[in-house]
Amino acid sequence: MRFTSLVIELIRARPRLIVWIAVLLQAAMWLFVALVFYRSPPGSLATLLAFGREYRVGTDLGPPLPVWLADIAYRLAGGHMFGVYVLAQLCEIATFIALYHLARAVVGSQQAVLAVLLTMTVLAFSSPALDFGPLVLARPLWALLLLHSWLIIGQRRGNAWFAWSIEAGLLLLTTPAAIFLLALLVIFALATAGGRRTLRALDPLFALIVVAVLALPYAVWLMRAETLVLPALPQLAELSTRAIHAAWLLGGLVLGAAAIPALTFLNTRLFVAKGEEAPIIYRPPVEPLARNFVYFFALAPALGAVLISGLLGLDSVVGGAGVVLVMSGLAVVVAAGELIAMRRARMLRMVWAAAVVAPAAGVVLAVLFLPWTGANEITTSMPARAISDFFDESFARRTNHRLRAVAGETQLASLITLHSGRPHLFIDADPARTPWINQARFAETGGVVVWRASDTAGTPPPEILKRFPGIVPEVPRAFEWLVTGRQQLLRIGWAIVRPKGT
Repeated sequence: MRFTSLVIELIRARPRLIVWIAVLLQAAMWLFVALVFYRSPPGSLATLLAFGREYRVGTDLGPPLPVWLADIAYRLAGGHMFGVYVLAQLCEIATFIALYHLARAVVGSQQAVLAVLLTMTVLAFSSPALDFGPLVLARPLWALLLLHSWLIIGQRRGNAWFAWSIEAGLLLLTTPAAIFLLALLVIFALATAGGRRTLRALDPLFALIVVAVLALPYAVWLMRAETLVLPALPQLAELSTRAIHAAWLLGGLVLGAAAIPALTFLNTRLFVAKGEEAPIIYRPPVEPLARNFVYFFALAPALGAVLISGLLGLDSVVGGAGVVLVMSGLAVVVAAGELIAMRRARMLRMVWAAAVVAPAAGVVLAVLFLPWTGANEITTSMPARAISDFFDESFARRTNHRLRAVAGETQLASLITLHSGRPHLFIDADPARTPWINQARFAETGGVVVWRASDTAGTPPPEILKRFPGIVPEVPRAFEWLVTGRQQLLRIGWAIVRPKGT
């Protein structure tokens, strides 16, 4: 009797179970990393929450939906970042489940598992896992939009139009790249006979009305804020520099998907002994329209995003790598053929697990060992709770008032706004970014001004002293990192602006 591994048999018999186990284990891994090794939010998540506390229709961070959802999750968790981390992982799970249903409709249940597993290796390296924001929220919305687009175009299921319209409207409220992504859907629909046939019905008109209603408040804000301006195209002399930049962005996408060619190479006959029979994962034939759909949305978003980002000189691809590469795993499975032999299954499992676990392991190693090298500080090692508690309590003791606003260095001020009192964030260096408070309002309500202390006296930086000429610096407060190592203690200079009338 030929031996077949349990994983292969489960892929054949219970493909949905394998998908759920894989995505839930990955989510649990990242939540464990966050709870044990994160003492402050990653990236700009603290600033996102500070903006979300205001519930504005629009800010300079982009459309409002990610900002609102982050604040709702933070409040539901009782003022703990765990709620936002769970929200980020729910987006990750929804992305892979939507991709599984799309892949199942194209290549069948068994090979759909392989598509999801390959895509997990891509998103693990190319997109943030816990830094919730537009890049994270756009992934499940785009995956759901692709799923329902195929149900409409490929399977002619008109009842999917309502879900499609809701997802399109929410995507417009999530990322500015939504217009580019929706344009790709329109291009594919117009370029195929099945898509043109779908557009002749009345359902697209009703869907367009729903999308317009959802996006109308943000569109009105954009027009009032006068931010609807066309980006400036580069001059002829700059084209070579922009082309090199676009090549670097494309190289970054290829590097993020490097685990797929590695797994494909290891699955070739080069590593199989003669006479060994590998188990086969079978699929029914893929119709031409489905093949074109998969290839188009695996290549067009990535190439289009690289082109646009290169022309505009953006630091990252439009929409984020996690969005434009979401179909890469399914495209490889479609190209592999109807019979996929799983050679050296144990080695493939080990390489796949290493690719999925490597980013989380890198975070843990960075937190534990980088401080001993004297390298740059680890942002997530800041004691956010201790910092916010100290300045909130200090302001209350000095003034007998609740802390209502924080100014100074944006990163430190954002951490203080995470306190249960949720004071306002005031970006004094650029007041237009925080229209809910200004210099006069800050002087009236009072608040705390914070900065990185460069000496034991806590002398404010010249630019802060210029904006707050009357402040009297207090003795700097030192905080310990999660792992101090050879780093200096985190010393924060601060001053209190007393409320008027006290």
